[in-house]
Amino acid sequence: MKAKVEAVSANKDHSFTKVNMDVIRVARDHGVEADAHFGTTVQHLHLVKKDPTRPNLRQVHLIALERIHEWNALGHPVRAGSLGENITTSGLDLEHLPAGTKMRFSSGAEILLTGLRKPCHQVDKFSAGLLRLAVCDTKDADVPFRIGVMGVVLAAGEILKGEGIQVVLPPEPHQFMEKV
Repeated sequence: MKAKVEAVSANKDHSFTKVNMDVIRVARDHGVEADAHFGTTVQHLHLVKKDPTRPNLRQVHLIALERIHEWNALGHPVRAGSLGENITTSGLDLEHLPAGTKMRFSSGAEILLTGLRKPCHQVDKFSAGLLRLAVCDTKDADVPFRIGVMGVVLAAGEILKGEGIQVVLPPEPHQFMEKV
């Protein structure tokens, strides 16, 4: 299966869910235009309280449609954008991609994956029991969180619903992504 953009979403307000659109624009070193997490320094409200000068490694949030389907099968009403992601993909096991993976889009936009999204209590406020599914608490789990990945924008451009994604892996040896 080829990697594809299934949905794009943004929300200028700091609400948990994002609004689906046909296209989003990303700006180098800032993130998704017209989104609450747009900026060079951290925009996540909890992280701003800790240190507002930290670099924003969470400019863009991606979740795989396949993961959403898993949650749907277990009775959770998750849809594209409902967990705050900007890009919903298909054909990629996002959480298992190595740190430093680049995603390229037809407009020239490019995103560098920076790490795993660490889920918070708001996930259970959205759908009770979903947080437990997003956290792998066994020592044998190679990926501790299964609720998408975060990235920064390396090159500006538009990202359209339905377009393909070119994945560029970093040089070996590959490292698993850590939480950001």
